[in-house]
Order: sequence, then structure tokens, then C-alpha cells
Amino acid sequence: MASLRAAWTRWSEIDFILLPQVFLVAAAVPVLLRLRLARLEWLLGRVPLGRHADAARIQAIVRCTTIVLRRGHPLIRRGCLTRGVTLYYFLRRAGLEVDLCFGAGYLDGEFAAHCWLERDGEPFLETADPRTIFAEMYRLPGGLPSSAGNVEIAGLPRRPGACSR
Repeated sequence: MASLRAAWTRWSEIDFILLPQVFLVAAAVPVLLRLRLARLEWLLGRVPLGRHADAARIQAIVRCTTIVLRRGHPLIRRGCLTRGVTLYYFLRRAGLEVDLCFGAGYLDGEFAAHCWLERDGEPFLETADPRTIFAEMYRLPGGLPSSAGNVEIAGLPRRPGACSR
């Protein structure tokens, strides 16, 4: 009973309101990613004016997103896209300036793609720096990174948007 009470007190009122919201956004990620990037940026990147990041709110967002990703399967797709888009949406609305980066590269000899958050030009909430493996291809907000024209990955075209399906 004591452990149940301790777990209950760790949860704040924010978590109980935020958890279903995080679940709904995470569940919508596959549909959101079918949108054009400009439309996706408009939907996800809107920031309320005058809002300043609150550390408790940021921690609650990260905590709820982690819970939804761990417990929401099969309704929630696990992976960097769901994690990145969901965190980007909520952290920006909480007043935290973050970018959502999309990249591609080779991991253990296999082609792979990844998305991650950056804050002040550095990876945010990542265990390792993904930039050492993945070349950035696109960024929200803002579109193509300044180095996008210089990206060169074996088997991929040099120019962004020159991919053939």
C-alpha cells in the first residue's frame, strides 16, 4: 500500500491532464506525417506568445511521452518519429525553443533514418549525438538545413528533393 501511495504522489495534476493529450498526439503521428512538410510545420510549430518554459511542465511532458511510448503499443507506434513529433509539439507549446531534425545515414552498414530534437544547436533528450551517424536532411521549423546541398551519402542524390521513387 505504501508503494502505491508513493507512486500516486509522484503524479501531479499536470500528468493526469497531459497524459491523454500526449496519447492522442502520439496516435495521430502516422496521419500527421502524410502531410506536406510546410503544413506539418504550421500545425506542430505554433508557439503561444509570451510563454516561458517551466521546468516542471517540461519534465511532465517528457515523463508522459515516455509512458505513452512504452505502454501505448500497439495503438502507438514506437520509434523516433512518434517520440520526436510528440515531444516537439508539446515542448514548443510549453515555451521551449526546440527544433525537430530529420536525417539519414548508414548504421551498421544498413541505410537508416532518424529524427531528433535539438536545442541551442545541440541534440536534446538524446543518449548519443545522432549527427555523427545521420546527415541532417530537414528541420522544423525552418526547412532545409544550410548544409543540405552539401550532404553526400553513398547511393543518394546530392541535391535535396532529387530522389526518385
